[in-house]
Amino acid sequence: MKPKKIFAVLAAVLITSGAHFGSVTSSYAASTGCGGASWYALGSRTASGERMNAATLTAAHRNLAFGTKIHVINKRNGKSVVVRVNDRGPFIRGRVLDLSKAAAREIGMVSSGTANVCYNVIG
Repeated sequence: MKPKKIFAVLAAVLITSGAHFGSVTSSYAASTGCGGASWYALGSRTASGERMNAATLTAAHRNLAFGTKIHVINKRNGKSVVVRVNDRGPFIRGRVLDLSKAAAREIGMVSSGTANVCYNVIG
C-alpha cells in the first residue's frame, strides 16, 4: 500500500474516533504511533496478570493502560485489527507493539513475524 493511502486511512481513523488536529499534546502523541510490531503466543502470565491467550486479540505496549483498545493498521497491506492492551513490551528498539498470534493473523503478519504498523487509541 502506498504511503499516501496509509496516511489517508490513518487520518480517517483518527477523525472518526473523535481525534482533533488543533493542537498536539503529549497525551495525544502517546495515543498514536508507528513502528515495528511482532507477535507472540506464549502461555505465561501477562503483566496485567492474565494468562496469555494466543487466540484473543490482545497486545503488549510499553505504557498504555491495561484494557486500552487500539486500532492497528499493517502499513504494507492496509489490513487492520482492534486489540486490547494486556501486557508490557516490546523491549526491542524500533518496535511499538507485540501482538497476539490471532491479532497478527488478522493483519497478515504471522508468516513474516514482524510488520510496520501504525496505531491509535480508540478507547
